[in-house]
Amino acid sequence: MKGSTVREVLRQFPDLAQDTVRETYLQHHRGATENPDSYFLRFKDSPADRIIALPAACMDGADKVAGIKWIASFPGNTRHNLQRASATLILNDLATGYPIALLEASIISAVRTAASAVLATHCLLGQRSEIPRLSFVGAGVISRTILEQFRVSRWAIGEVLIHDTDADSAQAFRAHALALGFNCRVLDTLEQALENDVVVLATNAAQPYIDERYAFKAGTVLLNISLRDLAPSQILGAFNVTDDIEHCLKANTSLHLTEQQVGHRDFIHGTLAQLVLGERNPDPSRPMIFSPFGLGVLDVALGKKIFDIAQAQQQSVPVTDFFESTLRWS
Repeated sequence: MKGSTVREVLRQFPDLAQDTVRETYLQHHRGATENPDSYFLRFKDSPADRIIALPAACMDGADKVAGIKWIASFPGNTRHNLQRASATLILNDLATGYPIALLEASIISAVRTAASAVLATHCLLGQRSEIPRLSFVGAGVISRTILEQFRVSRWAIGEVLIHDTDADSAQAFRAHALALGFNCRVLDTLEQALENDVVVLATNAAQPYIDERYAFKAGTVLLNISLRDLAPSQILGAFNVTDDIEHCLKANTSLHLTEQQVGHRDFIHGTLAQLVLGERNPDPSRPMIFSPFGLGVLDVALGKKIFDIAQAQQQSVPVTDFFESTLRWS
């Protein structure tokens, strides 16, 4: 399924991503998913590049399905005006194991990431849907998609603020934000970006650079999307929520580095599903950090819903002779 078809389905059903992400987090919390570790293919000649396999299955309800997202992250692409990430998603029928669909998945991946960020913000702000000042550190596709998802979800945002070390990217983001109808400006320094009500961290950082030199006010919501911007000192002083604790404590994320430093994981206060269910309450007396490792089951669940809609609308492209034969004996 082409990316343009994926985009069109999401345009027709603007709440689909948000509803699916919320529902799938709760499924995962109930143990009704299979979501093993992600697998990283790395290259010794280009250590910043990687391709990641995220297998997963939804085992509950009418949308039972398995699948795998295969997503490449090549940060150097941005120097040539190419998107950093590209992805495909294969869906498998759980009755037979046969693949039933191949979807362009970079849009699915970005939108499900954005939907989880918006859901986390809503929970951490005590069910509010308004932000006086929303800032972005990193002006790429993920930041752009998060801003679009806030708009789709009908949030009231007073001002959008942008900081990026690449001035052209920052100005392109500003133009996009203005076209969406937001009041928007570019910030000169990282310090200015970090002093706002909600801060989105979506960079290519491989190791922490936001350390004890930077102070966050109580109640600031930090969407730690790129996972490696914050030093352990910032993590230890905050209220920390993630999508899945085991998944996030690996691959040298900020949470993983903190666990290695202190020898425990008591600094993690719960999961997003626990916030949704009211099993954990946010703590606005401190900065509040959401660190999502990114569950493959979100891609599989959203991809299945998009595929079903596209099939019903005859927008998918069938390949009727893909298998030479599926019969064991002729």
